[in-house]
Amino acid sequence: MSRYLRNSSPDEEAHASHLELFYDLVFVLAVTQLSHLLLGHLTWGGAGRSLLVLLVIWWAWTYTTWVTNMLDPDAIVVRLLVLALMFGSLVIAVAIPDAFGTRALLFAGAYVAIQVGRTAFLAFVVAGRGSPERAPATHILTWFMASGVFWLAGGFASGSALITLWLIAIAIDYSAPLVFYRVPGRRRLSPSSWDVETSHFAERFQLFIIIALGESIVVTGATTSELPLDAARFAAFGLAFLSTAAFWWLYFHLVATISQRQLASAQESTRLARDGYTYLHVVIVAGIIVSAVGDELVIAHPRDTLPTPELVALVAGPAIYLLGHVLFRLCMAGTVGWWRLAGAIACVLVGLVGLNASALVVASLLVAVLAAVIASELIAGRRRVNRGEPSTLERLEADAST
Repeated sequence: MSRYLRNSSPDEEAHASHLELFYDLVFVLAVTQLSHLLLGHLTWGGAGRSLLVLLVIWWAWTYTTWVTNMLDPDAIVVRLLVLALMFGSLVIAVAIPDAFGTRALLFAGAYVAIQVGRTAFLAFVVAGRGSPERAPATHILTWFMASGVFWLAGGFASGSALITLWLIAIAIDYSAPLVFYRVPGRRRLSPSSWDVETSHFAERFQLFIIIALGESIVVTGATTSELPLDAARFAAFGLAFLSTAAFWWLYFHLVATISQRQLASAQESTRLARDGYTYLHVVIVAGIIVSAVGDELVIAHPRDTLPTPELVALVAGPAIYLLGHVLFRLCMAGTVGWWRLAGAIACVLVGLVGLNASALVVASLLVAVLAAVIASELIAGRRRVNRGEPSTLERLEADAST
């Protein structure tokens, strides 16, 4: 086994290292830059460009998480690798405000350098010749080199040509895991080609949710501190906090723990990690970022009836967030979270009210929807306890012990 790989016993749970927490700090800036990009371009085109930037940020962070799930964070070479990736991610964050203009090549070049450099390190430094890690790493490297051609070409282009080239590139990147990095003429890979240390893996994604929620807190505080504080704005400030707190509750009250247990007990944990975390968590993160933009708009204009684009941003945030939870539960457990689905629909309906109501009223109704979802699930859980039925977590623990 390579000296750079994690060396932990099967019964020992790994956790995020201080190095990984330090690395994550860059993404606080990246998420903040992204929310400002969306806030400054509240059009369908602006939303599409913001989504593309989010997918780039997410893919850079996610692949690092998959790699550090394998590597020993105490190895000096690994530490140097992560610090280099951190600097590359910082360059991406700096380039975001003008990623589709004068800094397009800087944005794309930093992303390609991160993906190709990290994977090349895994293929040729960590994985020895004939080792089980070599084939998956070289397959992934092939895909990143293929998409890198389009990323870099887009960096030299502009306008619609840039967008087209980058859409091709992101399609290549996001389709690769779905086909397990199939390379013509080479042996097919299977999910068993990757091992997932589930406790560390799930914890890393939970921490990114905290990053996104933290950005919401920063936006709430920064926006409020820059404006005159009257009763309406203070109420908007309080509602923004309650919305963020509700988001935290909805994810970390049982969902995080239950999904981690489901991942640990799954027969195909790699496939579940790919679908539930690598793909679907970006929907949850998107909901948080859009909601932060909505909170900023309400704090800035609490008494006004918001224009349609701003109203859409306000109601879309919690709706996307709840829908992400529905999809995540469907993937992990095969069941539908009906209360959260109803909450997502209710958020959309609140948008109709917002056509003739102030931003403060709309924000109040959205917080009421989130509170109703939380209360409904708590009541349903209490009723199951009163009927003597085991909770989802208790069932998972019982299954694990058998």
